[in-house]
This record gives sequence, structure tokens and C-alpha cells, in this order.
Amino acid sequence: MIVTITPNPSLDRTYELGTLVPGEVNRASHDRLDPGGKGVNVSRALTAAGHRTSAVLPLGGLSGQLLSDLLRRQGIDVAAVAISGDTRINVSIAEDGGSLTKINAVGPELSAAESAALLALVRDAQKTGRGTGFDVQWLACCGSLPRGLAPEWYAEVVAQVHSGGARIALDTSGPALLAALSARPDVVKPNREELAEAVGRPVRTVGDAVDAAGELRERGAQQVLASLGADGMLLVAEESWYGTAPVAAVRSDVGAGDASLAGFLGAGGTGPEALVAALAHGAAAVQLPGSVMPTPAHLDPAAVVVTADIPLDRPLRG
Repeated sequence: MIVTITPNPSLDRTYELGTLVPGEVNRASHDRLDPGGKGVNVSRALTAAGHRTSAVLPLGGLSGQLLSDLLRRQGIDVAAVAISGDTRINVSIAEDGGSLTKINAVGPELSAAESAALLALVRDAQKTGRGTGFDVQWLACCGSLPRGLAPEWYAEVVAQVHSGGARIALDTSGPALLAALSARPDVVKPNREELAEAVGRPVRTVGDAVDAAGELRERGAQQVLASLGADGMLLVAEESWYGTAPVAAVRSDVGAGDASLAGFLGAGGTGPEALVAALAHGAAAVQLPGSVMPTPAHLDPAAVVVTADIPLDRPLRG
């Protein structure tokens, strides 16, 4: 079993239209409402791929209740802390040309009691299934921290998870990522911008990304799974690999990185085979609407190319 932890979940409303015209009335051709938040998306992708998962998250208000209902309808176990604030609602506008405009709400502020309850729920979730054939192998902490949780909160989770014998993946950024590195998370999953922010310098080439990932390892991360957008992904550990996957057309990149992490963890969470799975999941996700997560039928791992001969001088787009 893989447990996900999403401290700042959301409902994600996506509108698809031809071209967004600011200041005018725009009519969508399609729209959808999905459960959101990075860890929630990882659980959704794992479920779509046939893995057992449980989502740990704080929920409040009518939006929180709807989020819980949507997850349960998708067959995801939900372990929730009731909070006084309302779960946030995010909006994405996807244009036909591939442009995506996102408006992310700040989300509720958690009290000290709610923060402690969430940490306790993580501890309880780690024990779930022991002796039933569904032992927890990975816990994935994903997304931004809500107001009320200190940057060190994830570091405390990492230490707690390791003391219970499980492995932990961390997908966050900024002070929360830096504070957690010394606790030695088993894998961290930054994108190019988050890598650059973490090391305080631009990441313009694949080699720059390798160097930045190596610095995160020096600070404590055991593996770095770095997303480089259209330029592929890196896995930097004791050995390193670089991979790419073809994409015919990008429809929406909402949740694509989360799908990649789900593929990586579902394939064991280490080595080139897990990187292949990550790339196949990410490539499939960007070709689907909104934050729809790919099923095995959407995946094309045979089209993925992974190599240990990393093209260090290759410039990154954008």
C-alpha cells in the first residue's frame, strides 16, 4: 500500500476553451471538477493503475465534503482530519493552443490542534493494513503546506515515517523542502524551477539539473527525481539516469507531475525501470483533459527512452 499525505488539498475546476480573452465573457467548451492537491492526484493515479492507496488530508466545509465524496467514488480510502476552515477551490483555464492559466486559492489556516491531529493521523495511517497483506511501503508527502504548519512539519513527518520502517517520498518546494532534507527523505521530486530555487542558481541545461540534484543529495535526499517538463526527467541517486517520452499534443499538464510520481512509486521507487514508469505516466497525463489520471491503457512505456549516458550539455527549453 502507498499512503499519500496532502496538507493543503483542493477541488479543481477546469474550463476548456478556444482562446481566453481577458476582460470579456468567455464560454467554455468543456468543464470538469476533480479532487485536487498533489498527494490526492498521486492517490488517484495509483488507483487508476490498480494499486491500493489511502489519502490522508485535512477537510473542511462543503467543499471538503465534496472532495471526500469524489475520492471515495473513485475507490480511494480517505483518512481525514476535520478542520474549521473550508477546503480551497482552484480554477484552471486550458486553451486549445496548450496554454494553461491557473488560479490557486491560498487555502485554510490550520490550528495547532488540527496540525497535531494531522500528524497523528499520518502515524495511524502508517500502521494501516499491517498483518492484512497491505503493509505500507511508501508514504508520499505532497504539495504546499497550509497556513499554520511550519516549514519543519514535513521534516517531522519524514522522521516519523522512517521510525516506523517505511520509505517516504517528498514533493514540495521552498523552505519546506530545504527543512526536510536533513531528515533524509528517500526521494524528493522537484521540477526545474524548484531545483533552481533550492540551490539558488539558474538551471539552464541537463547538466545544471544534474549538479543541482547532486547538491540536494549532499544535503540529505537519498534520490532526486527531477521533472524537466518537455525535456524529460532525471533520476539522480548512487547512479543516475535521464529519460524522455514522446507527447503528440499537450491537452493539460495539471497533475502530470503527480502522475509521474505515482508511476515511479508504483514501480518500486528506485532504478531505471521506475523512471520509465514515471515518464510513461507523465506523458499520458498531459494528453488527457483537466487532471484526469492515466490508466494502463493510456501508457506507452515502450516509447520511453532512458539512458545512463546523460546529455549534460543539452539546453533546456523555456
